[in-house]
Amino acid sequence: MNANKHRLKKVNIRDVAVHRILFLSVSICVYLWLILLSSCATKPTDLRTLAPAETLVYLETNDLAAALQPIVDSKPFTEVAKKKPDFSALKGVQLAVAVTGFETSEEKLTDEHSVGSVQPHFVAIAETHAWQFQTVRFAETKLGAFVAEMYDGEPTLEKSEKRDGRFFTWTSADGRKAYALVKGSLIYFGNDESAIDKCLAVRRGEADSIIKTGKVSLASQETLASGYVSTDGIAQIANIVSLKFASEAGDEPQVQSAIAGILPQLLRSSITDISWKQSIDVWPGGIQDNYVISMPSDISAVFSETLSPVGDPNGGMSFIPKNFRTATRYNVKSLPIAWRSIMFAIQGKIDPIATKAATELSPVVFGPYGIVNSEGFFGSVGQQLITISNEDAGVAVIGAVKNYSEFVKAISKDFSLPKEPSKLVKNTTIKTADGDTAIVFLDDYFILGDPVVIEACLQQDVSKWEFGMKSFYGRFNEGKPTAIVTAGRDRDSVKAVVEMFGETNDTTSDGNRYLTETRFTRTGIERRTVSDFGLIGSIIAQLGQD
Repeated sequence: MNANKHRLKKVNIRDVAVHRILFLSVSICVYLWLILLSSCATKPTDLRTLAPAETLVYLETNDLAAALQPIVDSKPFTEVAKKKPDFSALKGVQLAVAVTGFETSEEKLTDEHSVGSVQPHFVAIAETHAWQFQTVRFAETKLGAFVAEMYDGEPTLEKSEKRDGRFFTWTSADGRKAYALVKGSLIYFGNDESAIDKCLAVRRGEADSIIKTGKVSLASQETLASGYVSTDGIAQIANIVSLKFASEAGDEPQVQSAIAGILPQLLRSSITDISWKQSIDVWPGGIQDNYVISMPSDISAVFSETLSPVGDPNGGMSFIPKNFRTATRYNVKSLPIAWRSIMFAIQGKIDPIATKAATELSPVVFGPYGIVNSEGFFGSVGQQLITISNEDAGVAVIGAVKNYSEFVKAISKDFSLPKEPSKLVKNTTIKTADGDTAIVFLDDYFILGDPVVIEACLQQDVSKWEFGMKSFYGRFNEGKPTAIVTAGRDRDSVKAVVEMFGETNDTTSDGNRYLTETRFTRTGIERRTVSDFGLIGSIIAQLGQD
């Protein structure tokens, strides 16, 4: 704990450039997708045969046009864009990205502050299905422009004939390098020359490809894009992710240190690998991202039992306001048992010091809701809870009280609630002395949290379920029972995506809508997200916003 605290004091994690590291490889992939220009139809290449077995993160698509088209066909894009881009030139172009390692560095600015950075070692393999001269021209001009953008300046270029192909080396003013090798219609591009050599060794049969692992299956025709994070990849990314979460947990050093100490251990010991596939969703339309998160059997067995759903009720959902950012429904057999199983699993996967530090995180997670005793709270309410957040990060929770006396003990004492539920004044909002938190009791439910969010909930017409865009979010109530369902929308991303492809008009949009279902199985976690933009579109939005 003390070591973590000292390290975080040295490095100002709000300045650490590790945000969105989970999507870093996809970002590389998307950038290259956006600058490929021409292709011709030939037999598809199995890109898995070209990536080394030790790849940490692997992503591929067999048709760039098919992967990008649903984004520009979506409702928010067509509402805001002046015109759709033409992806016909990208039809049939294949691309894979293999991340082979991560390199971290730290630059000291002052005695108290440093800037950290994370550099992935990657190679992107593009099958252009074009003629050799076209591929060479693309590498020299388009990839050169891409490198210049990455390095914020015009790099020097060296061209040579080696490795049985045309080799390019770009060098920035500060010494950073990027490399590309053109062999026929194939381009190997990356920031690590040795990573290209590893791919060539695979092609020559001197090293195993990623197929040897048995973890990356051949994509079906319905798959737009797919990806995989290996066990070693999880281990290396865990440290990076912990800094991101710590930087978002506020300014308390103890809390930041606790997160930085707990998350790496927890992720490394509880996640085996992750697979991802993207396809077109049939209803209600949009893009579907499916994630399979494999976990050790001792954890997955407990979670599948204690976090199993009990049907698919819609109680309390009529209070979800139209103007929400995210809404999540938790629906399990027993909330207190589920909570204890999660805490037990965490404690079994981290060391005693980190376990003690975990207790410091409870105020960060539950404090904004006015909850002071998490276990007591879960034991005092029903099987379903709904959490809501608005655009200003205000939050509230909706549920039903099962044990009033225990409920009162579990929430802030500043509410000064009566000891007997019969003496409650219904439909009247009660605020704490500082006005930061409020609670209101209705006939069957309570709403607890930010007063602004509560007021928006109370303004809803509860006689009908409006919920903003019901036609899209109808899956809250339909289909297979789900333990956790999250719906939301991101208004800022629409303009960013459109501007990456062209110009916007003066029309506004409801935003990129998404709905995520989370189920716990005997082997791990299955997550399905249906959205307007999909994961690829979300990454494009982040690139545009940056």
